[in-house]
Amino acid sequence: MSTKTTLYLSDLHFEHQQWLKELEFWEDEIDLYNRRLGEIIGRYTDPSIKAEMEHFQNQFIRHDEVIDILKHDVRKHESQLVKYAQDHPVAIDHVHFNDHTELRDRMETQRKIYADLKAEFYTFLSRNM
Repeated sequence: MSTKTTLYLSDLHFEHQQWLKELEFWEDEIDLYNRRLGEIIGRYTDPSIKAEMEHFQNQFIRHDEVIDILKHDVRKHESQLVKYAQDHPVAIDHVHFNDHTELRDRMETQRKIYADLKAEFYTFLSRNM
């Protein structure tokens, strides 16, 4: 877990931009994974394999939902920072802001969950292809 610190607006903005790009990348990957599942779903009649495919489809849907929530929350925080910068243009380079620790922790948690899902999906593909 991160500790409570203060950062410059530019640091927070940079991290927001990085997170949004990472979230967009995950969306693209999930789209590819769903297409891959669509390509192979007709090849198998074994109920256990079909159940695993359904599991992955459900997990990808859930991850898309979490990505949407994270993108919304990052953009909301970014919007708040932009408003502050517009209201206080002179002080913006000298003011420290509270770190967005909670948002960073959520991103780190999602990063780990998503990495585990990807590893599980690749194991499934290598086992069944």
